Amino acid sequence: MEIKCIIIDDEPAAIRVVESFLKNISNFKLVGKCKSAFEGIELLKNHDIDLMFLDINMPGLSGIDFLKSLRNPPVVIITTAYREYAVESFELEVVDYLHKPFSFDRFFKAVQRAEEKLEGKKTETNDGKTKAQVKDHLFIKSDKKHHKINFNDLLFIESMGDYCKFITRGRTYLSYITLKKLLELLPESFIRVHKSFIVQFDKIDMIEGNMIKIIDHSIPIGYSYRKDLFKLLDQ
Repeated sequence: MEIKCIIIDDEPAAIRVVESFLKNISNFKLVGKCKSAFEGIELLKNHDIDLMFLDINMPGLSGIDFLKSLRNPPVVIITTAYREYAVESFELEVVDYLHKPFSFDRFFKAVQRAEEKLEGKKTETNDGKTKAQVKDHLFIKSDKKHHKINFNDLLFIESMGDYCKFITRGRTYLSYITLKKLLELLPESFIRVHKSFIVQFDKIDMIEGNMIKIIDHSIPIGYSYRKDLFKLLDQ
């Protein structure tokens, strides 16, 4: 999913920071840079924008007043040197509020929230019902880099305290995240089979006794998880 972005900020240095951060995230495309809200109005008229990085204190028209004027605004991340507008900004349903100067890690969390909001927006199906878009990947931090892990490539996950080991066909990643948090992010094709293991159900090659075989890996089945696992096998 390509996410089209614009930056609206009257500080060239601030624009350069956001622009440089975006270059490190593959599915975010910068469509335009504006030095005022008035330039932003024209850009929004001519392009379909998914995400807007918006400063607050700008000449002529503030970011807050500009946002209030939009009938159908894109997803918004506020970037500002002022803390006092946070409550008002969140009342306008911005996805995040970045206080300058901000790090790449903090910026990355904000754009992940924006991506989740965009992918969670509901689209109309032919029968008039709504259906949420399904995310097919996850970004994890490992070795001081952010790696995109496609769910289809992921075999299983092993908990190691506050860290998790992600095992794919070609590589293993270690990241600072808990299994509990991961269960909120993974699709239904993943199932917890042990207090320390989550497996992707359709990657299972064989179950023998209390062990799951996935290629050349052996994963134990915990007693309290066995019933739910075998329910899936019977479907």
